[in-house]
Amino acid sequence: MDEDMREKNGYRKGFLSGVLAAVFIVLAALLVYAVLGIGGELPFLGDSSSAVGSSQTGDKLEKLETLIDLYYLGDVEEEDLVEGMYAGLVSGLDDPYSVYYTEEELDAMMETAAGTYVGIGVTVTQDAQTGQITLLNPTEGGPAYLAGIKSEDILLEVDGEAVTGQDLNTVVSKIKGEEGSSVLLTVQRGSEELQIEVERATIETQTVGYEMMDGQIGYLYILEFDDVTTGQFLEALEELENAGMEKLIIDLRDNPGGNVQVVCDILDRILPEGLIVYTEDKYGEREEYMSDGENYLDCPLVVLINENSASASEIFAGAVKDYGIGTLVGTTSYGKGVVQSILDLGDGTAVKLTVSKYYTPNGNNIDGVGIEPDVEVEIPSEAYEDYVITYEEDTQLQKAQEILQGE
Repeated sequence: MDEDMREKNGYRKGFLSGVLAAVFIVLAALLVYAVLGIGGELPFLGDSSSAVGSSQTGDKLEKLETLIDLYYLGDVEEEDLVEGMYAGLVSGLDDPYSVYYTEEELDAMMETAAGTYVGIGVTVTQDAQTGQITLLNPTEGGPAYLAGIKSEDILLEVDGEAVTGQDLNTVVSKIKGEEGSSVLLTVQRGSEELQIEVERATIETQTVGYEMMDGQIGYLYILEFDDVTTGQFLEALEELENAGMEKLIIDLRDNPGGNVQVVCDILDRILPEGLIVYTEDKYGEREEYMSDGENYLDCPLVVLINENSASASEIFAGAVKDYGIGTLVGTTSYGKGVVQSILDLGDGTAVKLTVSKYYTPNGNNIDGVGIEPDVEVEIPSEAYEDYVITYEEDTQLQKAQEILQGE
């Protein structure tokens, strides 16, 4: 009994130390941001009232831990409790864009933002009823494609381990690995069972697509603004220009945004010389992003937006509208006019905080308001019934063509 009590007391002390350390880590991160990110006079962060508050917080946390230790029915993992405390601290800001990231969550988020990952270049889906896992759409020229994986192959095993019914994220993590390493996939193709070895490589997510339409109209869509998007956009634009493009539609519908610098690099290829966007932080410090106007796009332009076009997409649409170099068609955009920064906590984890507002070249902040199109066009609700909108149903794209053909 005495040994059990000593273990519990030690656990409580360790947990409380971890909790208090977490508070100080987050405060330290904010302090570093104040010193390095803002400049100017350092805000005064401590006084007698905050010291009392810290003491009260520590006491309450110790009471909560004691109650969990004494009464909670389930198993308790100290690491999970501490990580939950970090996340809870940030969620207390009541800001949907501020988030605490564990090491695993941070790695996944950074991989997504980069637009690249190490894998085999295939879409993995799972039947919710049977647990069967299917491989779809191997990227042309990618590892899976070159190894002979076909779309609709049923995945049975990864490195000899049966995967049917396993959590899909777990299976994907087993397929991924270090660049240059290999993974052995057992797949079923019709009545045939095959073993295919695939060498993992760095895969670039395709965020830009394009095609030529009638009337020398180029159509270019951007799914999101990742690190790889600038190069893909410039390549697509060059291909369209070489094909004789005289007018252009840029589709930002359902684009959730992404990297501010990426959208500004793309707008530098579109806008005349001048201000693209500017941000202001809580201290009134202003940062401006400029276009040099050396290679701006000098052709009729329509930009498609909808209620899911957000953040960096709205920077794009706002600049086009303020400069009057194109026509916005669709529905009012989402209305996210704030910017987040990722702040490193020094142990592999990080916190994303809303740190500034952004303003269009004419000084408009659209947070909670959105950007109204110049020509409002709704897609009929019945077009969404089968989750695939055909060209015949896409009234917004048709209106964009009509406007450019009229010019």
